[in-house]
Amino acid sequence: MRIAMGADHAGFELKEAVKSRLEAAGHEVDDVGTHSSESTDYPPFAAEAATLVAEGRADRGVIVCGSGNGVAIVANKVPGIRAVNAHDVAEAEMARRHNDINVVTLSGARLAPDEAGRIVDEFLSEDFEGGRHERRVGEITTVERAAAERATS
Repeated sequence: MRIAMGADHAGFELKEAVKSRLEAAGHEVDDVGTHSSESTDYPPFAAEAATLVAEGRADRGVIVCGSGNGVAIVANKVPGIRAVNAHDVAEAEMARRHNDINVVTLSGARLAPDEAGRIVDEFLSEDFEGGRHERRVGEITTVERAAAERATS
């Protein structure tokens, strides 16, 4: 699977740990940065990783900042992205199964590398259930498209 990854300085170390785990598992990782722990803003990295997913150039995305919140907000501004800041494996599982998330965000300040790795493993291994959830994801897409239309009118 091709995974887009991004982080700011506060998420850099966790991104690197998760990236190593993904590559060891045979995934192709497209790391859009940052590439050091030097202070930087998260929006450009989150937007670039999310755009790779939205455009189909990556299958899924993993984005990290200090809390996981800021990058989730940015990713969700990219049309076609459904990002969740997962704090544990159960959140990642349910978000994939019920919300068909295509980006998971992580807290570099709160998650140990092993726990973050388990969250990402679950995110990548779960399938979307469809059924009643498909209707709801469709409603999310309808809201997204309506907002885009209002923005261009």
